[in-house]
Amino acid sequence: MDLRRHHPQRLAAAKSGLSERTGRRIESDPRLPSEKAAERPRRRQVVDPLGGLWESDILPLLASRPGVRPVTVLEEMQRRHPDRDWDRLRRTLERRVRAWCAEHGADREVIFRQDHPPGQQGLSDFTDMADLGVRVAGAPLAHRLYHFVLAYSAWEHAEVVLGGESFTALACGLQNALWSLGGAPREHRSDSLSAAFRNLDQDAAADQTRRYEALCAHYGMQPTRNNRGVAHENGAIESQHGHLKRIAGQALLLRGSADFDSLDAYRDWIADLIGRRNARREKLVGLERAALGALPPRRTTDHDEASVRVTSSSGFILRHVFYTVPSRLIGYRLNLCIYDERIDCFVGPRLALTLPRGRAPGDGRRVQVVDYRHIIHSLRRLGVPDRGARPARRLPRHGGAAGTRP
Repeated sequence: MDLRRHHPQRLAAAKSGLSERTGRRIESDPRLPSEKAAERPRRRQVVDPLGGLWESDILPLLASRPGVRPVTVLEEMQRRHPDRDWDRLRRTLERRVRAWCAEHGADREVIFRQDHPPGQQGLSDFTDMADLGVRVAGAPLAHRLYHFVLAYSAWEHAEVVLGGESFTALACGLQNALWSLGGAPREHRSDSLSAAFRNLDQDAAADQTRRYEALCAHYGMQPTRNNRGVAHENGAIESQHGHLKRIAGQALLLRGSADFDSLDAYRDWIADLIGRRNARREKLVGLERAALGALPPRRTTDHDEASVRVTSSSGFILRHVFYTVPSRLIGYRLNLCIYDERIDCFVGPRLALTLPRGRAPGDGRRVQVVDYRHIIHSLRRLGVPDRGARPARRLPRHGGAAGTRP
């Protein structure tokens, strides 16, 4: 107003930092805001859109059922009071419930963000790959991946596992990862290993636990586990599962097919995919490698062991699977080294043969892994039937297993 005494309205407003319109409004009514009359209050009566049901029905439900979702409350109100248009009141109910939970809701779990120094932690887990629809030689491949990740650099290793989440698959995959990396972190984190121990009795599970601790001790790692059912404690690898499967799916899409000629071809494809992902992290991996512990002079045990005797049927039963062996081994005791996809059979210290590993379906039925070259000489003595005809005689059954037919 002082500037207005000597300048036009536009210039006085500009010098005061106001718009011309604001200057015009102030000049037309020079009273202070406190001198002006207060605005008339709204005379519209505020009506509760929930019709009084908030205090009578909804609040008792929220207080007695901590954690109940607003949509669940909405469905309950629709059941109790079907005469109301609850679909129109959904947003109002959600806002009321959210505001009430912010003031009176139950405590929620707090996630503490972790700082992973280089060389501190490596994580192992298994992930099912059934969603990718991979086929080998025209047949669907039921498999999962063993997945190892370094928490700091996100360096990873993955390999195909045909069986379940066993200690053998964990030990083999972990050692392959460490020797590919060239060092070992100070801590190894896994889940509760409940899947690996599911079908074991108490003594066998305790033995597997001791073997796992011995495996980590061999590489100088501290074994740790996350709490059962708390996936975010393994978040450094759980998130990588999703990234890996998504990238693998996109790579298969670019490839144009999920069919592979052989299992080895699929394994090579997975290794190439992982190698390209690790190449992008080379700078961080270099920093982490410098902080890793040295590897021991040699690997440690990465298989299960068993001892069986070859019966007169030229075979043996292991874990509900009947295997044939050359008939010259009848009566011998074989020491078995059981891997994820093969079984090495030893007579004393010498490797006698290697068999592909079979797996029972889990419903009590037995399956057979038969190589007819082991028994063909005995079949010829029985007489070879015409093509398509049933054989004149069968081999004797062993231990209740299904008979073997030529």
